[in-house]
Amino acid sequence: MQQSDRAGLLYALSGFCTLSIGDAIVKSMPGLWPAPAMAATRYFVGSAILASMLARAEGLSALGLPRDPIQWVRGIAISCSAMGMFLAVWLMPLATATTIAFSQPMITAVLATIVLREKARPSTWIATLAAFGGVFLALRPNFATAGWGVLFPVLGATGMSVTIIANRVATGRASNLALQYYMSVTAMIFLVLATLTMHFFGPANFRVHATDWTVIGRCALIGVTATFAQWLIFMGTVKAGAGTIAPMTYGQLLMATLFGYLFFGDHPDALSFLGAAIIIGAGLYLWSTGRMRVPPKTDL
Repeated sequence: MQQSDRAGLLYALSGFCTLSIGDAIVKSMPGLWPAPAMAATRYFVGSAILASMLARAEGLSALGLPRDPIQWVRGIAISCSAMGMFLAVWLMPLATATTIAFSQPMITAVLATIVLREKARPSTWIATLAAFGGVFLALRPNFATAGWGVLFPVLGATGMSVTIIANRVATGRASNLALQYYMSVTAMIFLVLATLTMHFFGPANFRVHATDWTVIGRCALIGVTATFAQWLIFMGTVKAGAGTIAPMTYGQLLMATLFGYLFFGDHPDALSFLGAAIIIGAGLYLWSTGRMRVPPKTDL
């Protein structure tokens, strides 16, 4: 393995593991503040960090709001993903919510067929059916206690899939740093509007109220860790390529399982582990068949 590939894998693994820190922080705050308000705070901090980086790299003129509609699609989709996962980790074990979120590659493959008109391979449908069988197994132990709330991680995975599809469309329309900033700032705006809407027209538990400063601080910490994680994943992609680092995503699941066990007393049962194994197997199968379709590089 080349040195750049090894470095890329380490960057990516570190990034995906760091994402679990934010999920664990969210799980420590069930009901302390509305999920849209928490997510809006997270993206406010992330946008501030990215804005300072973009202004230094491309000047203050680069900080305007995007006019390209696809940038707003990216922001709204990642917002829905964030809120889905915020609610999911409150209702079920951290490892289970993260496991179900790993159905995202299969949802992305199906959406790419529908939206981008990409030709679906038989392996796509095999992996998709297997993954959703795994999702069903992982959901069953939690349905009695969480009800239809067990679908929140599916919302999170679907929102992330739409984000990835929109990212493909947006590629090349701005610098990579600007694209990250646009997604963060549009997500922040959408989440602020969602927070206000739910405050005035939603159920009582979505009303924004004065809260302890530690809640705001933890939301801000999520913004810092998530932004840093995204930078690590980006560096991994640059050094090794998206296809090479794809299996490193499962480092997030391992960290989620560890955090859930150490800090929240989560003990996933046999069905949850079986569902996780099926979902991970489907993802790795889809990744491996995609890699085999890429012709090897030759030195001229």
